[in-house]
Amino acid sequence: MTVTTDSVGVEKKITVVIPAYQEAEVIGQVVTKTIEVLAAFPQAEVLVVDDASTDDTGRIAEQAGARVIRHPYNKGNGAAIKTGIRAAQGDVIVFMDGDGQHDPADIPRLVEPIGVYDMVIGARSPRSYHDVGRKNANRAYNVLASYICGAAVLDLTSGFRAVRADLARKFCHLLPNTFSYPSTMTIVMFKAGYNVKFVPIEVGRRVGQSKINIIRDGFRFLTIIFKVAVLFEPLKVFLPIGIVMLLPGLVLGFEKLVTGRSWTIAVTASLSIGALIIVLGLISEQIAMLRTVQFDR
Repeated sequence: MTVTTDSVGVEKKITVVIPAYQEAEVIGQVVTKTIEVLAAFPQAEVLVVDDASTDDTGRIAEQAGARVIRHPYNKGNGAAIKTGIRAAQGDVIVFMDGDGQHDPADIPRLVEPIGVYDMVIGARSPRSYHDVGRKNANRAYNVLASYICGAAVLDLTSGFRAVRADLARKFCHLLPNTFSYPSTMTIVMFKAGYNVKFVPIEVGRRVGQSKINIIRDGFRFLTIIFKVAVLFEPLKVFLPIGIVMLLPGLVLGFEKLVTGRSWTIAVTASLSIGALIIVLGLISEQIAMLRTVQFDR
């Protein structure tokens, strides 16, 4: 465990959690470089969660100096993160990928603000994206997340971040078992009112083939964003949908009243469905407020 000092002089112990699946080609280098960066802190802990790899990922990581936890079967990247959260011994947890994209030298920059901030996220620069489709998709996710969070979200899906361990454990049950865990963690921390900071980073090309499917996981990211939005601030989801449904009925209904013609089923349906969606949003907002109170306990 790395020992660092936050802005108020309190010592913090750090666990670096690295989820890995079929990363035998690069995991040894990742662990070695991470340990080198943390050499000034002799009690540093690097924890690799091997998600049931069929290659030598776990063995190589262990030989490189990491503590390794192995899943008996493949559960998903997010599930490996949750295992790491539960097993971490540090007060601050740093999450980074095991595919060689993240530079361990950035770890101190992510950890240093913890104390003033509750989570620090490595925000990838435009040069860090090697796939135009993923770059544009992440821009769209950031815009949507910024609307939901009411704050500028510079990199919703970055998997390189540092967070207070107690908060990671507090919200662990909300994280999905898939690659969508960074999106969920980011929105949850913002909506729960914790301090979040973005630190610019550069990432390299991953070693080996990416395990993210743009279509499948892209749809999953969007679903997760809306799920978390409904969990914490449902009116931001229900209100726009309700207004879109309500407006045609209002316009057509006004036109019918002015011309003296009778209302049609379409007008009635538009007004009824739009109003119902808005009312559901208001009720969900009250439930979300009660849930937020529970999270703050």
